Amino acid sequence: MEYLPPQSYLVLSMILLAIGIYCLVSKRNMIKTVIGLEIVTIAVNTAFMSLGWMRTHPANFMDPLAQAFVIISIAIGGVIAALALSLVVNAYQHYKTLDLKKLRRLRW
Repeated sequence: MEYLPPQSYLVLSMILLAIGIYCLVSKRNMIKTVIGLEIVTIAVNTAFMSLGWMRTHPANFMDPLAQAFVIISIAIGGVIAALALSLVVNAYQHYKTLDLKKLRRLRW
């Protein structure tokens, strides 16, 4: 089975990073912002995997340290997504809006 070269996965991670940063910067909806954060997390994980594969590329196996970092990152990313979505639900129940600009104007 032929695989793409590891550099192509690094390019894919850069494209995903650009999409995630665009989503974080331009979207006003809190759920879309959380989705952008998850896209950035996936981009970083893909970059770790491709760099770990590039390190051992002729042998055609992946560096176990990169795999360990990605597994830990996936677990932390899942926890962060769950926490962020719980905060979104709580903010929506309290203020009846998901717009970040409207929530920034609120005073405590």
